[in-house]
Amino acid sequence: MSDPHAPQGDDYSATVLGSHWFSGPPPPRDAAPDRVEGSVLRFGPGVTAALPAPFPVGPAPETAPPVRRGGGWRRYTLAAVVLAGVLAYLGWQRFGPAVEVRDVAVNTDPRGPGCDAAADVVAVVATNGRPGTLTYQWVRSDGTRSEELTERVPAGRKEATLHLMWTFKGTGSYPARAELRLLSPTPRTAATDFTYRCPR
Repeated sequence: MSDPHAPQGDDYSATVLGSHWFSGPPPPRDAAPDRVEGSVLRFGPGVTAALPAPFPVGPAPETAPPVRRGGGWRRYTLAAVVLAGVLAYLGWQRFGPAVEVRDVAVNTDPRGPGCDAAADVVAVVATNGRPGTLTYQWVRSDGTRSEELTERVPAGRKEATLHLMWTFKGTGSYPARAELRLLSPTPRTAATDFTYRCPR
């Protein structure tokens, strides 16, 4: 039984008529890829020939390890603590407690100086090692006294040595007394006795 709607004529061919069922419709030109796997793009339900990827495909570039956040503050905290400690120490050295006198002692050669010589009277002032200034006077038994003198004591030094050079001339003997009067920071007094002798 023949199809009344089938085309009639000598050019009719069943093979030509049914060929589109075997080849299928042409693939769309602008179809988007389903997924990307390496350098091969796969479209739709079928597989086309391998096409080059639109970008270079290779091993992933090496990346630097992630920087740890929060580790840097420890380094800066340590530096800040050290700096604060240094500043505190320097401030304490400069503006901390002032020099304090612990003891005062005065001595000289008990035999006294020879004829027309000088006696070296030495006062040793013990301190607490703090920096400061000592103010003092020497008073001699012949009725003379020095002006107010000062001695700067640096930090760390726990002793200050003060000298009085007392010169004698002539013959005879003279009992002498040298006294140190510390005026500041703490009033203190210390003295020593000796005898000048010149028999000629």
